[in-house]
Amino acid sequence: MALLLVMEDFMEAIIENSNIFYSQWELDLLHWFQRIHNTVLDWIVPKITMLANGGWFWIVATLLLLLLPHYRKIGVHAAVSLIMAAIICNVILKPWIMRCRPCWLEPEVQLLVKIPHDYSFPSGHSNASFAVATAIFMRNKKLGIPAIVLAALIAISRLYIFVHWPTDVIVGSLVGICCGIISYFIVNNVYKRHEKNSMCG
Repeated sequence: MALLLVMEDFMEAIIENSNIFYSQWELDLLHWFQRIHNTVLDWIVPKITMLANGGWFWIVATLLLLLLPHYRKIGVHAAVSLIMAAIICNVILKPWIMRCRPCWLEPEVQLLVKIPHDYSFPSGHSNASFAVATAIFMRNKKLGIPAIVLAALIAISRLYIFVHWPTDVIVGSLVGICCGIISYFIVNNVYKRHEKNSMCG
């Protein structure tokens, strides 16, 4: 009981300190998603969004790629991209921008998931998803296309379940894509140096 009260006080403090800013089109789009809710989507969408909770699906995918010799370079690329994205999104931008989530602003909306306790901008789910998906796509199109599709579905799911503003998802996705592209050159450079040192040795 005491722990629950502490958590409630903590949540209230986060909401009170958050910054409220959004465009009307963002709220209109979120309300449109609320209007298309149905039994099937309400069952499927939370399961899609759950794949990126804590980035677990993308972490597992990255570890599998690292374990398979043929795909190890993709795994290294995905790992570097994911780490970069996590630092930019969760360590730098979220605590700096401190944006209020739409579900905090309109608590009367019934959520299909537990209410998030961290700030809204940018979307960490979209960020992590596109960071890994972009890394995979740049190395292997056959694996990359379904990864990009899944990343897009996860990003859209954050709007359907009313936990992110559209600009959270857009910026989170773009940051993830940029991390995937930048890490491509970082990994290539590291591999070239390693190969050069091996030849010299």
